[in-house]
Amino acid sequence: MRPQSPDGPWLDPGSFLRGVAWLDDGRPVRADPADTMRLPWDTGERATLPIGVRLEFTAQGARAVEIRYRATVPGPTDALRDLAHGFSLWDRHGVVSEVFTEPAAEAVVRIELPGGRGPFTVHPPETQSPLILGLRGIGGPVAPAPPAPRWVVHGDSITEGWWSTRPAHGWPAVAGRALGWDTVNLGYAGAARGELATAEQLADLPADVLTLAFGTNCWSRVPFSVPLLYETTRVFLELVRQGHPRTPVLLVSPVLRPDAERTPNRLGATLGALRDAMERAARDRIAAGDDRLALLPGRDVLGPGQLADGLHPNDSGHLALGLAVVTALRRAGFTAG
Repeated sequence: MRPQSPDGPWLDPGSFLRGVAWLDDGRPVRADPADTMRLPWDTGERATLPIGVRLEFTAQGARAVEIRYRATVPGPTDALRDLAHGFSLWDRHGVVSEVFTEPAAEAVVRIELPGGRGPFTVHPPETQSPLILGLRGIGGPVAPAPPAPRWVVHGDSITEGWWSTRPAHGWPAVAGRALGWDTVNLGYAGAARGELATAEQLADLPADVLTLAFGTNCWSRVPFSVPLLYETTRVFLELVRQGHPRTPVLLVSPVLRPDAERTPNRLGATLGALRDAMERAARDRIAAGDDRLALLPGRDVLGPGQLADGLHPNDSGHLALGLAVVTALRRAGFTAG
């Protein structure tokens, strides 16, 4: 056993962690570890990164928090995020501080806290695949933040947060903070092409609200025709509904991608036509009586100046997309619980 510090024992991080979908031998993962063989390789690779997993706590007189962690698993390159190897502390008003770290077999990071009880959120450096081993308050105790409605978000690299400069700047994190929800980020860069195994995993995953934001990679990475994406979207929604018959679901169609909007892929489909197919599948289901499904057309949510590389949003774009999702959820009357 580790000797106890005068500032108190190390606390098990389990009750402090948020954004956790599944655990694999104690490590948060973003695909069902009992069902990985049915997933494409790229989905399985991205699912090992703890995107969106964070610590949330309140402080009762603590002047700092210490976090014991292990970060030895190298992750795939994530655009600008590889420049952001740090633990970021947030409160309700925004970012408070960042402490930059290096991967280590085991290390402790100390983060000074401002006055007040919080709640506080710590976003670890995701691309280091950190495993949180424990935490403790310095100068006073810390306690898990109150539970919040669980919002499961599925999508591609845009949902995973590519080209946002910090984990907390990706659009699901932005929207989750605005809504006060526990965001579970199931964005898979390079993937999210309507894989039906993913739909079945979503059906089995507890959620108070679901958001689906795939489709961009159906234009080029694995080319879809218009009829194929219509039918894929229809069946994907049907499978999700088998596990969530009355859970609010928001479908977000692909955002602007200038090079693809009017350019046919190998099957003759432009991104504009593929987007129309997804939206038509959602509208047809709504017309058939699914009053717990809503649609956010993605084409006009972002402008060209909000794209970092012609495809992925920059921080301004992630902010705009996150707030557009918040507005769509509220207009649909989708409140968690």
